[in-house]
Amino acid sequence: MQIFLQGLLFGIVYIAPIGMQNLFVVSTAIEQPLQRALRVALIVIAFDTSLSLACFYGIGKLLQTTPWLELAVLFVGSLLVFYIGWQLLRQPEAAMDTLDNDFSYKTAILTAFSVAWLNPQALIDGSVLLAAFRVSIPAAMTHFFITGVIIASIIWFIGLTSLISKFKHLMRPRVLLWINRVCGLIIILYGIKLLASFVTKI
Repeated sequence: MQIFLQGLLFGIVYIAPIGMQNLFVVSTAIEQPLQRALRVALIVIAFDTSLSLACFYGIGKLLQTTPWLELAVLFVGSLLVFYIGWQLLRQPEAAMDTLDNDFSYKTAILTAFSVAWLNPQALIDGSVLLAAFRVSIPAAMTHFFITGVIIASIIWFIGLTSLISKFKHLMRPRVLLWINRVCGLIIILYGIKLLASFVTKI
């Protein structure tokens, strides 16, 4: 139980800081009806969980020992992240309601995949942190830890989506628009940071 709680606490602390996944979930909760936003949150959870499992079992080592793969992930990831941020930044105020807004699950899946799996910082940092915990835990107990991490992801993204959806009606449409634009700007800065890392490494 202690190992499970340790994983749960680590998962919450690791996910909670403002990052691309949280910004995407917040943006979707603002724009879409609750049920649709919750479905998107489940998609985000699926990719976040798969990333945590991969990091826990060693994908970071693969990136660190394969320089060309790390460069490819940095370059493609930076371009996709920049595109996602730009789309948020240029969104018109008319789209800031709970209508269809040309919503596409295909786009949502691609975006959720991009902000998780094509974020080199998440891949490397997650691998290092999760690997560090893994070696500090008895082998027979590791599944309790990673289960806690996965449960934390479910609690966090479902809770965040529900909270934003519940209180978004208190905000004026223009406020919601600017929240989206700020999210877009932060995501663009992530993209620039990733691209700078790519340039530095080559």
